[in-house]
This record gives sequence, C-alpha cells and structure tokens, in this order.
Amino acid sequence: DLGMGFPFEHGLRATLATMRLADLLDVDAETSSQTFYSSLLMYSGCTTDIDTTVRIFGGNATDHINPVQHGSRAEALGGVLRALPPPDTSPLLRPFEVARRLPQAVKNRKPQFRAICEVASMLAERLGLPPAVHTMFAFITERWDGDGALRRAEGEGVPLPVRIVHVGRDAIRQRLLGGDEHAVRIIRQRSGHAFDPDVAEMLVDHSEEIFSAADAAECWEPVLAAEPRPWLWLEGDEIDRAVAAMGYFADLVCPWPGHSQGVADLAESAAAVAGLDAADLTAARRAGHLHDLGRVAVHPRIWQKAERLSADEWEQVRLHAYHTERILSRSTFLSRLGQEGGAHHERLDGSGYHRGVGAATLSPIARLLGVCDSFQAMTEPRPYRPAMAPEMAAEALAEGARAGVHDPELVSAVVSAAGQPAPRFERPAGLSEREAEVLGLVARGMQTKQVARALAISVKTADSHIQNTYRKIGVSTRAAATIFAIENGLVASGELPIP
Repeated sequence: DLGMGFPFEHGLRATLATMRLADLLDVDAETSSQTFYSSLLMYSGCTTDIDTTVRIFGGNATDHINPVQHGSRAEALGGVLRALPPPDTSPLLRPFEVARRLPQAVKNRKPQFRAICEVASMLAERLGLPPAVHTMFAFITERWDGDGALRRAEGEGVPLPVRIVHVGRDAIRQRLLGGDEHAVRIIRQRSGHAFDPDVAEMLVDHSEEIFSAADAAECWEPVLAAEPRPWLWLEGDEIDRAVAAMGYFADLVCPWPGHSQGVADLAESAAAVAGLDAADLTAARRAGHLHDLGRVAVHPRIWQKAERLSADEWEQVRLHAYHTERILSRSTFLSRLGQEGGAHHERLDGSGYHRGVGAATLSPIARLLGVCDSFQAMTEPRPYRPAMAPEMAAEALAEGARAGVHDPELVSAVVSAAGQPAPRFERPAGLSEREAEVLGLVARGMQTKQVARALAISVKTADSHIQNTYRKIGVSTRAAATIFAIENGLVASGELPIP
C-alpha cells in the first residue's frame, strides 16, 4: 500500500471484500486459500525496476494507470499518456514530453510486467507460501479476453483465484475513486473483457454485502480470521527467510540493492563481538533485514535525487523510520523488531529521528542498528556522493562516538566486525577502561561481589574500582551512576547473567 500510494490498510480491506466474493462464489478450500494470499500480495512486485519506471513516467502511475489497468486498450493508453509528463509540465510542452517518453514506455512494458510477476512469485515463495500460490503471479497481468500484457492465458486458463482477485480488488479501488455506484458500473463494463463474467456478475449482484466487508471499523483481526485453514506457520530459519525477503522487497525501491542484507549481516556479526546473547543476535539480524521497510513510503525520485532535498522531501525521508515501526506494529511477534528497526536513525545525544530520543531510551540493539546502518550506508554509493572507503567510514563512526552520537562500545564492535581496526576512545570523566567496564556492570544492577565474579577479580579490587568510579563522575549512589552510564553509552551490552 505504501509503495503504491494507496490509503492505509487498503490492501487488507480489499482482501476482506475479495474473500466475501469468494465465499459467495462457493469456491473450494484450496481456491479460497490461494485467493486470500494472492489478494494480499497482488501488488507486491510493483516496486520492481522502479528506478526505470520513474525515469519514464514523470507523473503518478498509481493515479493514472492503476484505475484503467483492467480497462479497454484506449483507456489504458489514455492512462499511460496522462502519466508520462511531469505534473508541472506546461500545456505547450506536454506533447513533446509524451512523444519523448512514449517509445520508452512501450519498449519497457513487457519486461516490466514479466519482472513484476517474477518478483511477486519469488516473494511469495520466500514468505513460505505453497507452490500453488507462487504460480498465481505468473497470471496476475492476464485478462479473461486474452488481451493481457504477456498473453499467457485467457478465459478459464487464467486461474480462478486470480480472476476473483482481479474483480474484488479492482472494485474496491474503483469504490475509492467514485463510490459504490461507480465501482459497480466499472465492473459491469469490464465483465467479459478483463473480468470473468460469472465473477463480475456475482459482485454486481451482491455489491452491498461485499463492500460492507471492507468497511470494518478495525480490519487487522478480521483479516487474520479470514485466513483459510489450515493456517500457515513459520518457525526458525523460515522466519529468517521471510524477513529477509521483506528487506529485499523494500530495497527494490532504492538504487542501492542489498542494503538491508548488508545491515543484517553486519548487525549479527557485531552483536557477537559485543557479547550479546543468542536471542539478541537473532533479533539484531532480523531487525537489520526489516529496518528500512518504511523506505517504500518515500517516492523513489527522492531516493534518486542528487541535489539538496527540499523541506518537504526531507520530512518524508525522516518519516521512513516511523513507517518501518508502523508497518510491523500490528504483529505481536514483529512489533519488537519494528521498534528496534524503527530507531536506526536515533542517536545517543537526541539528534536523530524520527522521535529524537536520547541514550536513556535506546536499547543496545537499537544503538547497534544505528551504527550498522551508518557504516553500511557510508560504504555504498549514493546519487549525491560516491561510496566511502571502509577505513574512512570507520573513522567517521569513531568521531561520532567521541562526539556522543554513537555508543563507543558498539562502534568498536561494528568496526571490528567490518574487518577494520577497532578505534580507541577516551572515557568520560577520565575513567580507565576497567572503570568504564565496572560502571557498565553496576548500571546493569550487579552488586560488588557480582562485579568481582563477572570480571574474575577480588571483591576488594571491585569495590576499589567502584569507589574510584563514583569519585571521578561525581556521584554517590547507584541510581546516579546508572544515569551517567546510560548517558555516556557505558551500559554493558547484552543481558548479562546475575548469579
């Protein structure tokens, strides 16, 4: 929905309507299941080759092309012609822009549709859906009358779940544009052309009931309830495969593919260097895959822009982190990963976005992802600069840590995991390395004996370190020492066992 510019939860509501249509058609359980998943993922391949698409179409393809994608040839051509010129093109120059861009659009049409089908199929497979669902997406651009872009099938050769999805989802899209009567009129017009006449007739005859399914006050739980049984479950490596696929999908909207995979790999390696436990290693890797899902909400032209961003464009960029968190917030399982991933642009000194929170609010995983994302981004090319050498990126992170922007311990871990020499940092208030380590353990709640046991030193030595640390930072209580440790990024990483 975000990538296509549809309203919030449009795809969920359209799926509820589509499933009501499938129920009225009295389809079998297998067809119902395939319809459910195909509807949810119908537009999942539409960010494919987006860098090429935005070069061809200066206008908004969703506004102009999507409403007529199932229309007649003349309607489809009209939508393309309206989408070709940039919206601010003067009337005198619009014919020139159309003439210049149209040949590229024609040349790109079939390759683009093939890519959309292939990417959607690959995403379905990596999300753990059965092979019968993967194959649906080979026909997602086909029509009942055989006049589809790729001409792979016609009539009943187009799988029934696809025929149902086409009618159900187009009806809800048309309803957004012109209301109930407009949607019914469009479906009736397209019956026997783009749409299976039996499916179209069912929607026309029962439009009120079908549309009411999309009007649920809250649609998340109804969509989960609409999933046909047996429910599909993911466990272990299957979850990693699914979240990785979600990251790949988000990366398609930008001209630097592989970013999410790079962050995930670096986060997992750096988490191990930092001493995080196995559960946090897994969470860091998964949050790394998911941290940039919100990029799809920002227009690709902004990501490709080499010039300075306008205030509005910069605000859209700032909000991509919010969208990551919002996308994942509905799922109990994914919400923690969304919170960690959505904080990847926050900084210890409160200078980051989208919340502008500081050290006290950021977990070790959130801090780690911020450093990993920064390193990965700096070593990748951007439209406004070339890629930075790894050693230069490492030094930039070290400078950020010295300025209080990044956690020094985690900068050292990330830089080491990236194969660069770990930087050395001067500790605040003149603390030694051992005193900084002791303070981090104290801030985790350890008593003097527990600190001694964790560091394999005597209790007397541990107590001496604690007293010296308190004196140097000017506090006399554990609570004040904890606040100092948090503010200065000295809290020991990971959940250390307390005997």
